[in-house]
Amino acid sequence: MVAVQSAAPDKKMLRSAIVIGATSGIGSELADILVSQGYRVGITGRRVNLLRDKVNTMPDRYVSQYMDVSDPKDCAWALERLWSRFSHVDVVIFCAGTGDINLDLDFSKEQQTIRTNISGFTFVADWVFRAFQKQGIGHLVAITSVAALRGNRQAPAYNASKAYQANYIEGLQQKAMNEKLNIRITDIRPGFVDTAMAKGEGKFWVMPVKKAALQVFQAIESKKRVAYVTRRWWLIGVLLRALPKSIYLRLP
Repeated sequence: MVAVQSAAPDKKMLRSAIVIGATSGIGSELADILVSQGYRVGITGRRVNLLRDKVNTMPDRYVSQYMDVSDPKDCAWALERLWSRFSHVDVVIFCAGTGDINLDLDFSKEQQTIRTNISGFTFVADWVFRAFQKQGIGHLVAITSVAALRGNRQAPAYNASKAYQANYIEGLQQKAMNEKLNIRITDIRPGFVDTAMAKGEGKFWVMPVKKAALQVFQAIESKKRVAYVTRRWWLIGVLLRALPKSIYLRLP
């Protein structure tokens, strides 16, 4: 059972956000930006020491909770516990993710990607959507990827999982609109960001994490349905969708 309040937020209340996967990369930087912009922020991750370090910087603004996204039972317990520490949650951002170069198609690597990017993502997205339904309002944000647009021989599970996320988010957008729910849902599609997730050869337009996180925050504040980060990756998105399969399959 989701413990939430049904009333709309008081405008005088401090805005609140939860960042799923805030121990590194975009999630960590985004949490800092949210705090700097007046939010009280719940942060999750598996590296408890990094969560603790962030909380210690501003204990009145950060609330932390251990969460293993790849374990649905752990997610349920952690979300319930974290949500109960807020009187109202304005926005939840799903930043957790994994993926590996897997030219040998090692199933153990693919399985971990599936557990985190598909099973874990779906559980969190559904849980939060239902919580926002009970609350009466909310904003769900998912950090997907430009990789969602096409398959990739180097990391087939990663690209496929991001395509799943993008399609799932669109399904939730349609559900919210058809049911006339006051729930906003945003799909953030970064290109290459200078994090441990940027693997493989042929990287270009690699953006600093802080720049990417700032544009993610701006897209959240603008309540966009889909946003490319940085913005010029929108052009790559257009080109990827337009490229004929007969040509795309021959790309190195």
